Amino acid sequence: MSGALLIWLGGAMAAFVAANTVLRAYAGSGAWPTLVLALGCFLVGNLMMVRLMRENGLALAVAVSSVVQLVALALIGVWWFGERLTGMQTAGVVLGVVAVTLIAWPQGTQG
Repeated sequence: MSGALLIWLGGAMAAFVAANTVLRAYAGSGAWPTLVLALGCFLVGNLMMVRLMRENGLALAVAVSSVVQLVALALIGVWWFGERLTGMQTAGVVLGVVAVTLIAWPQGTQG
C-alpha cells in the first residue's frame, strides 16, 4: 500500500469513526441535524473507500478499515462516553490490533 493510499485509508477511517461517534451522540439527543451530519460523514467515507477498493482491492482495504474502526470506536466509547470494556472485550481489541498488523504486513513480491 502506497503512502498516498494510506492517507486515503486514514481519511476514510476518520470519516467512519466520526460518523459513528456522531451517531452515538444522536442516540442520546435525537436531534435530526445530528443524524444528517452522521449520514454525510458516512457518504464521504464510502466514497473514499471506493477509490481504495479500486486501487488496492476489496480484501485489504475493507479488512484493515473495518478492524481499525472497531478498535478506534471501542476506545472512543471508553474515553469519550465513559463506557467500560470487559476482559473479553479488551482481549478483542488487542486481537484486532494483531489482526490489522497481520493483514497489512508487507508480503513482498508474489510470483
